[in-house]
Amino acid sequence: MNQTTDSLTHRDIVGMVTTRANLLRQARRFFDDIGFTEVQPPCLSRDQVVDAHIDPVEVAGSALLLPHGIAASTYYLQTSPEFAMKRLIAMGCGSIYAIVPVFRAGERSDRHNIEFTMLEWYDVGGSMQTVVEQTISLVTQLLGIPRPEVVTYRQLFRQSLGFDPIDEPLDTLHDAVATVDAHLAAGMRDQRDEMLDVLMTEVIEPMVGARSLVIQNYPLTQAALARQSDDDPQTAERFEWMIQGLEIANGYGELLDADELSKRNTQSNQKRIATGRKPLPETSQLIDAMRSGMPACSGVALGLDRLVMLAIGTRNIADVLPFPIEIA
Repeated sequence: MNQTTDSLTHRDIVGMVTTRANLLRQARRFFDDIGFTEVQPPCLSRDQVVDAHIDPVEVAGSALLLPHGIAASTYYLQTSPEFAMKRLIAMGCGSIYAIVPVFRAGERSDRHNIEFTMLEWYDVGGSMQTVVEQTISLVTQLLGIPRPEVVTYRQLFRQSLGFDPIDEPLDTLHDAVATVDAHLAAGMRDQRDEMLDVLMTEVIEPMVGARSLVIQNYPLTQAALARQSDDDPQTAERFEWMIQGLEIANGYGELLDADELSKRNTQSNQKRIATGRKPLPETSQLIDAMRSGMPACSGVALGLDRLVMLAIGTRNIADVLPFPIEIA
């Protein structure tokens, strides 16, 4: 049963708010000490990250009551501050971080709320390994936990299922998914990434259990906005960190090629349409900024609410939000 703030005592809420405030204070000190600048990107923008599986909250431009000719037809409550932060980097702002509310339509569960808090940072000149180490240093300090294990996506599949996720024939993946759900497997026989997602979620994550695990070098087809890996060209410079089965961070060696971003936006929209979702704008002010020249950088998005969940020992995000969406 989902716990809401109605079932929390005032003492619980005060304690949670205090814990959150302490974590925020320590996080800001961490980034200040390594020379990053805090920025405040907008929550509302005409641009939006195009993701095949994430839906933004839309706001009609007319609802903003702006003078004629100023507003775009549609604005989006941002699912991530990524686009605005990268525009700032292209302007020369250097290494930056932000702690901001973000919004994702349709996401409400023990681990999700429509509005949540994201800590996101970009290290100009830093590699993926640089931001992996920053993430490990930050989180181990905040939570007082040991360093995680670090494995590649390919290693994890080989260890857990005995085959390589990228080179293995589709029939092997299909047979593995069929052991989880035969009906589901029948509908995705030729969809490698979708089958890999099922195997990761339904088979590998339960096997990982309570381990703390950084998984890096995801397949290039799951790159999102990460660049191709020099070490393994079939993979992308992308990592995720799982703690006790909870994903807390997702990071990239950032893509710098505007044409490649346009291509990936088109591909993501094709997937959105295929699953009944609305396409999102493929052009953006970020693409223009990238064409003007964006320095090499790597970045991380970390779920602040999930960090608080781990700090106070709860499995329900409602326990770390004063007002989840039901009572906001």
